[in-house]
Amino acid sequence: MKRNPNQRVGVFVDVQNMYYSAKNLYGRRVNFSQILNTAVEGRQLIRAIAYVIKASMPEEQSFFDALEKAGFEVKSKEVQIFPGGVKKGDWDVGIALDMIRLAPRLDAMILVSGDGDYVPLVEYLKNQGHRVEVIAFGKSTSAKLIAEVDDFTDMDEDHGKFVFQAKEKKSPNQN
Repeated sequence: MKRNPNQRVGVFVDVQNMYYSAKNLYGRRVNFSQILNTAVEGRQLIRAIAYVIKASMPEEQSFFDALEKAGFEVKSKEVQIFPGGVKKGDWDVGIALDMIRLAPRLDAMILVSGDGDYVPLVEYLKNQGHRVEVIAFGKSTSAKLIAEVDDFTDMDEDHGKFVFQAKEKKSPNQN
């Protein structure tokens, strides 16, 4: 699909949603840099925000740094632990507020999530005259969300482009 180079775009990434989708579907990590390239595709990037949950894991800071290096502004919040040990962490409301707040400066908004909870947000933004696109793994994306958006990029169709390949271990016989 030919993109309008004059379109001002914002990219909003629900990192947890993408992380668990890639892990469950392919046992791999997401290539967020490739997602950003696909989302922008010749248009004017105004903002790219990756929303993350801090879980106090040793490797997470290098992951957050990699997101920034790829061109994302990283917004983080601590995981909530409830009595009984239940852990919760999501950015649904924060993402929705940022998309609504930034809408006057954008022509197109690209949501990187398959979560059906975003359907009312998409309806609202489209009613305000905005183009709303979603990039996600089709196998784990809400059918209602796909039906509501102006354009859907199914990462499953070319998942090799959007997930990092497993590092091959050399067998003892190889040099």
